[in-house]
Amino acid sequence: MTYFHRSLILGCSTLALAGCGADDIASPGTGGNITINNPAAPTPTPTPPPTTKLVTPAAGCPTISDAQGLTDEGTISGPTGEYRVCALPARFNSSSTLRQIDGLLYRMAGRVDVGSDGGPTADAADGASDTNVTLTIEAGAIVYASGSSFLMVNRGNKINAVGTATRPIIFTSRDNVLGLNTDTSSGQWGGVVLGGRAPVTDCIAPGATPGTIGCERQVEGAAQPALFGGATVNDNSGRLSYVQIRYSGFVLSGDSELQSLTTGGTGTGTQFDHIMSYNSSDDGVEFFGGHVNVKNLIVVGAEDDALDTDTGVQANMQYVIAIQRAGAGDTMIEADSSNGLEDQTPRQNTQISNATFIHRRAGDQVVRIRGGTDYALVNSVILDASPAPGTPCLRIDQTQTTRAANAGLQDKGPPVFQSLVLDCDTAFRAGSSGVTAADTQAIFGAGANNNSSFTSTLSMTYINGTNENAVAAFDPKALSSFFDTVTYVGAVRNAADNWYEGWTCNSATASFGTNNGACTSLPVY
Repeated sequence: MTYFHRSLILGCSTLALAGCGADDIASPGTGGNITINNPAAPTPTPTPPPTTKLVTPAAGCPTISDAQGLTDEGTISGPTGEYRVCALPARFNSSSTLRQIDGLLYRMAGRVDVGSDGGPTADAADGASDTNVTLTIEAGAIVYASGSSFLMVNRGNKINAVGTATRPIIFTSRDNVLGLNTDTSSGQWGGVVLGGRAPVTDCIAPGATPGTIGCERQVEGAAQPALFGGATVNDNSGRLSYVQIRYSGFVLSGDSELQSLTTGGTGTGTQFDHIMSYNSSDDGVEFFGGHVNVKNLIVVGAEDDALDTDTGVQANMQYVIAIQRAGAGDTMIEADSSNGLEDQTPRQNTQISNATFIHRRAGDQVVRIRGGTDYALVNSVILDASPAPGTPCLRIDQTQTTRAANAGLQDKGPPVFQSLVLDCDTAFRAGSSGVTAADTQAIFGAGANNNSSFTSTLSMTYINGTNENAVAAFDPKALSSFFDTVTYVGAVRNAADNWYEGWTCNSATASFGTNNGACTSLPVY
């Protein structure tokens, strides 16, 4: 990035290179009539390159419980070696485990369903029965896809994708395997979708009551039914932990494309932690309705919004790093939409604590809150590092979003900002439908320890410096018991607070220290 914001302090490292001088060669002289027959010069022995461990293909595909099994498609080669390719069935009809096996990759050859849709209730009263399929993916396993392929976890079924800090589970693209990607590649396959039975709004059925079993929605862009929604608040779609999702966002149909991670109506029983979205051509993550509770979320290089929340979702997020690529992306936060359905319930209520947002593309705003949503953004740092004249930090649209609390409408009142610092050349901008920049400034000013003229001292892009750590923190447990009590703002308190290391990947956009290497390459264990 050639432009640096006035207060962005980037850390750097120095690589020391040792040089080698050429050998001295002495040539013999000649005198009189003496002839010297020199022996042939020996062929020089080349200096071997540094040893690189290359992958060799597994002998075959493992047996899984599903009757369709895995299809052995031979091998595929890339810069990290040669792999056995095992194609997944189009639908898992029984619980199965994808084992981590050295030299083996799993491929999605189109849409892959986990179980069949069990409908909006857990019994057959809605005409469907649960298949109760759980897809387990072992730590270190790699799944790749291309084109319109995506993973759909249907209602009444689960995913159990639990990696580790040293061996994350990776969902990526075919081009990533082949070594064809650069730091700006994106949109090469669909993404991961979890559907659940928790309440949603904006029903597809005319006349359906929001938040009930009659209110369902269709996954954006899916050509075949991929439904979510119901009335089961504690629904469980499984767990995602220590997972990378790279190069997603293929356009499935029309102008609709998936994100790295899409949730629809997931319930409180679903677990999310340590998730990295890398170079999604759409949003980094998008949460439609239901409940989402996530800690340790990283979004790098999303080409639309980093965090998009909609249709009545109840979301809590803590320890969030979101960083745009230079010249790419829209907002860091887009909350709900203005579509005439703003007062449907459950009303969206998204609460974020300990986030660091690095915005790098000139645009209309860094954060956009609208649609009558309830929203809380606390203990967080927003830095606009886009080219001059810069991008305004906060925008709020519609008086429905700024009006006073109303229990009858499940409305908690205007957005909540506490211990939020803004480093933008313009802190506030006017929204639509009567919300002025002064209105947004007044709402911001009503919170404690907010600063709209903050000077960032972040290092290594996202690690707190002196100024960040001087800000008094807000106890987010006042919002929800989900949150940890903290004494600092931002996602990363200091260099010792290295929760992002190990399970992530590095790029020109952001480096996360010691981990499995570049996002353009597969890890070799």
